[in-house]
Amino acid sequence: MNFTIRLGASPSRIVSLVPSQTQLLHHLELEDEVVGITKFCIQPDGWFRSKTRVGGTKSIDIEKVKALKPDLIIGNKEENSIEDIEALKGIAPVWMSDIYTLDDSLEMIRSISAVTDKHEIGNNLIGRITNAFNDLEHYLVGLEMRGKTALYYIWKEPYMVSGKSTFVDEMLSKCGLKNATSIERYPEIDAADYQPDFVFLSSEPFPFKEEHIADFQLEFPNSKIVLVDGEMFSWYGSKLEVAPSYFKKMIESIGFNHEH
Repeated sequence: MNFTIRLGASPSRIVSLVPSQTQLLHHLELEDEVVGITKFCIQPDGWFRSKTRVGGTKSIDIEKVKALKPDLIIGNKEENSIEDIEALKGIAPVWMSDIYTLDDSLEMIRSISAVTDKHEIGNNLIGRITNAFNDLEHYLVGLEMRGKTALYYIWKEPYMVSGKSTFVDEMLSKCGLKNATSIERYPEIDAADYQPDFVFLSSEPFPFKEEHIADFQLEFPNSKIVLVDGEMFSWYGSKLEVAPSYFKKMIESIGFNHEH
């Protein structure tokens, strides 16, 4: 966002405006330092119940943040509104991420670890995430599913999917899949225009469930409809450490393994 922040010391009062980055701050052992989170920062559960909630990711309560007297605010360009971020810059330094790829995520983890003086924990996490995704890449070698297409639904009424230039698109590619839509960002699409191999129904932000599968099967008679954990595809903090093992199980559950 082309602005620089300067801190005189390691932050001791942090407000986090993004669920996946809040989870990362917990992994970095910043229990005492994090004083404010959003109502969508549901992990860890202990923080969700005990930390001050400062509104939603796109509807921050500026006065609540101000009352917490933070010395660092951590946000994300896609998750938070520019109006809120501009207002918050008058309260404390605001550190922003902008994430589309796995490399972007690792750089975010590296940067937040540096800003909060948690280099060692952060570097160890980056190493484990990198190894886990390398293992996933090796796992995919020779599988028949590589290169098959998928639509990833995130919303109902209107029906919306994750398109190109999204973190979900990056995670689909890490699973060896090709996004069935070439439209950027989060388009509303006409199902009649697509016949993907797979239709993924995400658990978030809209909570798709078993009851929705039949409707999608009518729209996509030749596709396999799969309920997926949205956090594994879209949370770009410490959750990434376990995402590859989830992807392996998902791939096996939809009928692809090395015995075929």
